[in-house]
Amino acid sequence: MAADGVEISPGEFVAAVEDGDDIHILDVRAPHRLAGGRIDIVPDERFHNIKGSEIMALEDPAASGLDPLKPLTVVCGVGSDSRKVAERLNGHGFSARSLQGGMTAWMLAVIAREQAAPAPLTRFVQFDRIGKGALGYLLVSGDEAMVVDPPRDPSAFVAAAREAGARIVAVADTHAHADYISGGPALASAMGVLYYLHPADAVYPYDGTPGKISFEPVRDGKRIRFGKAELEVAHTPGHTEGSVTYRLGNELALTGDFLFVGSVGRPDLGGKTEEWSGVLWGSIERARRAWPGEMTICPAHYASDAERRPDRSVGARFSQILARNGPVGLPGEPEFRAWVRSRAGSFPEAYRRIKAINLGLEQASPAESDELEGGRNECALN
Repeated sequence: MAADGVEISPGEFVAAVEDGDDIHILDVRAPHRLAGGRIDIVPDERFHNIKGSEIMALEDPAASGLDPLKPLTVVCGVGSDSRKVAERLNGHGFSARSLQGGMTAWMLAVIAREQAAPAPLTRFVQFDRIGKGALGYLLVSGDEAMVVDPPRDPSAFVAAAREAGARIVAVADTHAHADYISGGPALASAMGVLYYLHPADAVYPYDGTPGKISFEPVRDGKRIRFGKAELEVAHTPGHTEGSVTYRLGNELALTGDFLFVGSVGRPDLGGKTEEWSGVLWGSIERARRAWPGEMTICPAHYASDAERRPDRSVGARFSQILARNGPVGLPGEPEFRAWVRSRAGSFPEAYRRIKAINLGLEQASPAESDELEGGRNECALN
């Protein structure tokens, strides 16, 4: 949604930054709030954290050290305090706009990035949830489409399918996510289509409680057809027991949290680090033996802009990952286990609750969901 003259929408803000505008960020929340997530798509020298009350108390806001000649995007929790600060700054000669919806809107914002569509796809869109570093996909073949790894608000995916003249006939998650609440089950129900998930991920990993969601089980080798396209399921466990990759022949692999451009999915989120480390190494070895180097890897997360391509999308040829991804290139399982042990550690406590929500074992209000999902993902080992 476009904003008014005092506000800028998350989409407009991202477009301006990616176009090279020298925008500075003024986050007016209390410093401790930044631990739950902050906007990190500009260099640190262009990020400023000054409490809104301090700005408002100054006779001349320039005394804060902010440069009135630099365009400012002002950020708060929900966009109300930041608007007041932006208006005050503008009254003193600044060029400031408030981020519409604040950090709540930022964490939910989805940027659609059109990709070259390998045949028989007619459209392939990567959806970048930029605040979380999370990715989802729309694959279109003729008048049918499939959605993979959608967020809890999948409206951007639905709109893109409608724009392509396609109806969504299948919805899938590569695994039961822990860092965000999936929109997969609700979207599939609303569309009257199947929701695909590996059965090993339909169980709460911390105590073995069966989930309460409806799903169509997928296993290694299963094929899902839509239009003239066919995705084949490759079981790639290790990050979770039911983690899968959806392959479009030798052209494309949606790897979820199994394989990232610069790392691999954490095997320590289920409380079974040693067991799952070996399982993950087995998945890596099978991929190294069987996957063609020219296949494009499209993951479900990224950690930094270093994993982006020139068009701002995230992905790489498998040959590039083999050459540059440290853990994937390790010589054997002992070295991999040692690498994991040197990096495994704590993770957000919210991940346990999010996993339970994704399995239908618990529920959360929209406000609580916003709080649970705050901050970037911590699904990769780095």
